[in-house]
Amino acid sequence: MRTHGSLDSFSAILSGLAKRLGLQSHLFELRLQQQWREIIGEPIASHTWPAQVRFKKLYLLVRNSVWLQQLTFLKPTLLAKLNKQAGADVITDIALRVGEIPALTQDPAAPTHVLQLPSVSEAALLEATAHAAAIQDPELRNRLAQMMAEAFSRSRR
Repeated sequence: MRTHGSLDSFSAILSGLAKRLGLQSHLFELRLQQQWREIIGEPIASHTWPAQVRFKKLYLLVRNSVWLQQLTFLKPTLLAKLNKQAGADVITDIALRVGEIPALTQDPAAPTHVLQLPSVSEAALLEATAHAAAIQDPELRNRLAQMMAEAFSRSRR
């Protein structure tokens, strides 16, 4: 319990906000997409892509059926590695499907995946931008504001 005058860490505030808005799995999904090569390793990462996380299930795109078959046997190892990275059991299953792997950009500073969000209201975007204004990293601030605006728009429908 907080005492009067105590301060919460910024991490605790963001974690609580993400939990209230139901954005935890989406944030983990973005982290997976940004750090996929570092988390999973180069040989597997060059033939796979973490498409989305829904209801604790990772939907993983695989380049071809040969890799799909191989990764079927590696599911337990992949689950353990991903949950170790998350620090909790965030992923309980992996669904593999053959699909096109997005091309990665050569510039490491450029985002590796462009997020396509549905249109949101201007009021929701303004409110979300105000909530995220204290974040210094511009890419993180913009992504968090977009996700919050989407959540605000969904809750107002």
